[in-house]
Amino acid sequence: MAEKTIEAVEDKFETFQVLNEDGKVVNEDALPDLSDDELKELMKRMVYTRVADQRAVSLGRQGRLGFYAPVAGQEASMLGSHFALDKEDWIAPGYRDIPQLIWHGYPLSKAYLFSRGHYKGGQMEGINVLMPQIIIGAQIVQAAGIALGLKKKQKENVVITYTGDGGSSQGDFYEGMNFAGAFNAPAIFIVQNNQFAISVPAEKQTAAGTIAQKAVAAGIEGVQVDGMDVLAVYAATKKARDNAISGNGPTLIETLCYRYGPHSLSGDDPTRYRTEDQDDPWEKKDPLVRFRKFLEEKGLWSEEQENEVVEQAKADVKAAIKEADETPRQKVSELIEIMGNDLGSNLEEQLEYYRAKESNE
Repeated sequence: MAEKTIEAVEDKFETFQVLNEDGKVVNEDALPDLSDDELKELMKRMVYTRVADQRAVSLGRQGRLGFYAPVAGQEASMLGSHFALDKEDWIAPGYRDIPQLIWHGYPLSKAYLFSRGHYKGGQMEGINVLMPQIIIGAQIVQAAGIALGLKKKQKENVVITYTGDGGSSQGDFYEGMNFAGAFNAPAIFIVQNNQFAISVPAEKQTAAGTIAQKAVAAGIEGVQVDGMDVLAVYAATKKARDNAISGNGPTLIETLCYRYGPHSLSGDDPTRYRTEDQDDPWEKKDPLVRFRKFLEEKGLWSEEQENEVVEQAKADVKAAIKEADETPRQKVSELIEIMGNDLGSNLEEQLEYYRAKESNE
């Protein structure tokens, strides 16, 4: 066998962490410079999102939503990364990344309409987001294009895009990172490694020791982060953003996290491919519990404050689903009308047919 002449990439990246499972600071130098109010806002967003997720699961099982992908367990990964963004930054999300959109300004009622497949769920103004991508990994290439556009316009902003560990197996994942790296474009690629792509475990996605090390092939920075530690995710994303707008190119961030529920409400049963022995260690790493302990130790959080957030989330969900329910059902003609400026003869014919049909109903 010929001797290897190229030094192998390290099989493991050191996992970046600020808080341990008990909410204790284990990396003082990396503790982000956030005010007390900012720390409380982060906790508020995570609690709010957990409650909204629980309500969405209930609404989905009642048949009041369409497609829905639960997010419990990934709040630190999602919201810690989003908290590091500027309002003018762009988000190119996957289908699970609704919370980041909502905290970026996307109305909750429109999120429900999107779930139902209503075109009004995708009508937005004044918010720099793409609609959640259903095609796995397709948002990675879109993000690379947005990043190049931001660079050409000399904007001091970034685009952040999210996918799961399964998405890292898609060709678009490599193409998007390579393109952004080649053009030194301001992009942040986040892979939320929640351990399972539907039922396929992460270790069967790749022979690499980490997803983070895949950044090496694209010539960009890569980091693996404890995705159940909201302060670590925030700090890593802030650094990536600072590097990007300083002209130092993209970053790939792998957040190690866990989804507590099913992949989606479309018939997935995680008990068929996960065991309690796998679930239990991750439940002890719950991002809300960890951050709550940290804040309580600092005297910044109480049960009363948390209950206020819980009740606010419940009220907002109630109002948002009511607004969605009261939105007129979409007509086929309305959907055709917004498919493009020039519909072509085929769609024009269909539009005429459905307008006549709907006028007689």
